[in-house]
Amino acid sequence: MSIRRLPEQVVNRIAAGEVVERPASALKELVENAIDAGATRIAVTLSAGGTDLIEVVDDGIGMTPDDMALALERHATSKLPDKLLNDGAIEGVETLGFRGEALPSIASVARLTLESRVRGADGWRRVVDNGVFAGQGPAALPPGTRVRVERLFATVPARRKFLRTARSEYAACLDVVRRLAMARPDIAFELSHDGRVALRVQADTDRPGRVAALTDRTLVDNSVAIDFAREGIVLGGVAGLPTFNRGVADHQYLFVNGRPVKDRLLVGAVRGAYAEMLARDRHAVVALFLEVPGDQVDVNVHPAKTEVRFRDPALVRGLIVSGLRHALDGAGHRSAPRPDPAAMAAWTREVTASAPPMQADIWGQGAVAQRSALNDRRPGFVTPPPLARAEVAEAPLPERIAHPLGVARGQVARTYIVAEAADGLVIVDQHAAHERLVLERMRRALAAGAGVARQALLLPEVVELDEAACDRLEARGTELAELGLELERFGTRAVLVRAAPALLGQSDVIGLVTDVADELAAYDEALSLRERLDHVAATMACHGSVRAGRVLSVAEMNALLREMEVTPHSGQCNHGRPTWIKLAHGDIEKLFGRK
Repeated sequence: MSIRRLPEQVVNRIAAGEVVERPASALKELVENAIDAGATRIAVTLSAGGTDLIEVVDDGIGMTPDDMALALERHATSKLPDKLLNDGAIEGVETLGFRGEALPSIASVARLTLESRVRGADGWRRVVDNGVFAGQGPAALPPGTRVRVERLFATVPARRKFLRTARSEYAACLDVVRRLAMARPDIAFELSHDGRVALRVQADTDRPGRVAALTDRTLVDNSVAIDFAREGIVLGGVAGLPTFNRGVADHQYLFVNGRPVKDRLLVGAVRGAYAEMLARDRHAVVALFLEVPGDQVDVNVHPAKTEVRFRDPALVRGLIVSGLRHALDGAGHRSAPRPDPAAMAAWTREVTASAPPMQADIWGQGAVAQRSALNDRRPGFVTPPPLARAEVAEAPLPERIAHPLGVARGQVARTYIVAEAADGLVIVDQHAAHERLVLERMRRALAAGAGVARQALLLPEVVELDEAACDRLEARGTELAELGLELERFGTRAVLVRAAPALLGQSDVIGLVTDVADELAAYDEALSLRERLDHVAATMACHGSVRAGRVLSVAEMNALLREMEVTPHSGQCNHGRPTWIKLAHGDIEKLFGRK
């Protein structure tokens, strides 16, 4: 078969396949064009998920009739300055795309109506129907541009049948507009679908506020701002507290030089930054904005420009991890939002019903006997389940600023510390809280360079494992020694433990070493040295923390509260669950029907 040149219409449809995969792809190109045109307001209208209609209206600079005709030709652009064109340096483009690059591709697989008006001139309309010019003429519209895309892929049934349901296509379109609106808080956006307004945000300069408005308004109270820079790269944005997480990574928004991207490197950096603060099946809520010098990033590695390539990926990843951790360190003991009163009431009933036999009463042993005697003389009186306590807790309320977690008043089910703060009731999970405190102590010791203090075992412990696990532990012996775990190979299928971290006290050495071996098997070479140490330290901290079921003295409870107040990340355990919750006075009044 001889080689022949493809018809222009076929070439356009092939090009369309690279740029226009689905309605959301076309919408992205049109909204980016509006942004590059200097719009301050962008309105999007969709029908049937964008398959029947996509309309984008902006108040940008508009186009003349001649520009409109040129924009509908392939390889025409207004977004590359003459210098870049002469040099052939398309990587220097600073706009979101190339004006007109996508328009002919879209017009080859749909009916496209392009209307535009430059300020001080009359409007003009130009129509292309599936690659065929269908007419032009005057148009009445305010300054700016209106683009209508109708019946996408109607003449390409092979492409249309692979589209998803209208609901799925609409969700993809909404995500595109949400990301672009997040990147440009200075532009007002509105999106309507089948006659219903689905998104509307006004122009604003408050980036955290825009992110919250487009994701979850409670993010404002459950996040920290990011402001970090290194070697000319600047990282800004919003990071949700570890306890403010989701089951899927659909609320992770990444931007490079104002361009929404989906990049495995960046996603992996987010996961690394939240390591040991999130359960493995939970995902952080973040919106990260990277500003990178143009010569350090290539935005043209993907036809739709959704992926980027960095000149120094390790530098970028390290900057994201450091920037996020620095911001989260500043969150201190902050935790999840306060619980719903109805849910709290159900929790209270559950804990009360499962409370173990009393060790000591909140009013003291003497008061217990007196109260019991009085109750015995009251017909029909049933003594309520007692609180597990070790001693009387009597202390004045702390100052709101000095002690935000309050003063310990009791211990419920030998698991939860109940404290009274100036503005409400605080309930602390003693095991989860102490687990985090132990981990942070180990981290501080590692950061200081001295390593974690170790406690020699009176009798070395032999731990039997499979050969591969022993190999991993032996290979990481130096790193484990930094964490206070001293061991050596003891035959083919065992290791000898000579010392354990002093912070862990009388820990289960066999269980500890077994869990550490499992952690090394799960991560090992996939993580950096710092991340491996974090994972192993977290495993050790779990073994050394105060267990549920242990009765604490008042002094121990208050010491735990005070250390939590000054320890970074103490609002969540090493698995991402909250370590404490607060019931405000108003919430308590609602529980008792006073409000």
